[in-house]
Amino acid sequence: MTGKENLLFEPELNYWGKTPEQDYYNQQGIKSSNSFFTSPRGLTLFTRSWIPISTSPPRGIICMIHGYGNDISWTFQATAIFFAQKGFACFGIDIEGHGRSQGLKAFVPNVDLVVKDCVFYFNWIKENPQFHGLPSFLYGESMGGAICLMIHLSNPNGFDGAILVAPMCKISDKIKPRWPIAEILSVVAKFLPTLAIVPTADVLEASVKVEEKKKIGQMNPLRYHGKPRLGTVLELLRVTDCLSRRISEVKIPFLVLHGNADVVTDPNVSRELYGSAKSEDKTIKIYEGMMHSLLFGETDENIEIVRSDMLSWLNHRCK
Repeated sequence: MTGKENLLFEPELNYWGKTPEQDYYNQQGIKSSNSFFTSPRGLTLFTRSWIPISTSPPRGIICMIHGYGNDISWTFQATAIFFAQKGFACFGIDIEGHGRSQGLKAFVPNVDLVVKDCVFYFNWIKENPQFHGLPSFLYGESMGGAICLMIHLSNPNGFDGAILVAPMCKISDKIKPRWPIAEILSVVAKFLPTLAIVPTADVLEASVKVEEKKKIGQMNPLRYHGKPRLGTVLELLRVTDCLSRRISEVKIPFLVLHGNADVVTDPNVSRELYGSAKSEDKTIKIYEGMMHSLLFGETDENIEIVRSDMLSWLNHRCK
């Protein structure tokens, strides 16, 4: 990945004044489209697809979910483009309150409803005759990894595997508010759930190792820059507590990847997931010295290591 490519995560913004959006994707050897769809609960959600041009039919489907405060149209889609170049049809969704989707910015009052939104959209994709019968995989980063596990627990046979990148199965104690602040905020949240006052470290700053890439992340016009909302934090704590109690129920084949220098989500919980899950097919990769943002915030060399491990795992299951 060259320095120039690092700046072209959102081609429709046309940084260089030369390449229209679709021409950019064509140069990458893929085709892409975006659209809005209405979930069963009436929420308007933004979606993107990244489809290989030279591989027909695709080798498989990858259904992708971004992390907290992020979206599918900036740095996140570099991974989708990579998978599409390797023959996989990728589909992503901005969850409620994120990116271009409907909802108050970064407010996620009920993850169970988000899970239902994602299941509805991904099932609709899989029912398309163009992709019928192809192996399907979940892919989630951070909070998206937790949502992938919730999707699996709600429908254990719905997908053939999952790639979980620094999954938020537990929020690291290093960024959680300390006692008694946490207890006070819990009480306030019952009355003012959308209040953005939770005192935590900036997630981008704590996630990204390369200084130049922090600047790129900050440039994202759709990124949430405020403090976490009370209701969102309480809901994520509820979900992570639920996952910690249900880890032994996980049966899906999975690859979990985590940096041992991650201070946003806890790599030890990924180790616990690997050790406790009932999945017969499970793989864990812990990367020495790497931080939370494995596929954007690290050096290009480290990103290539992580990409290679993901592709090897997919290749073994899509021969």
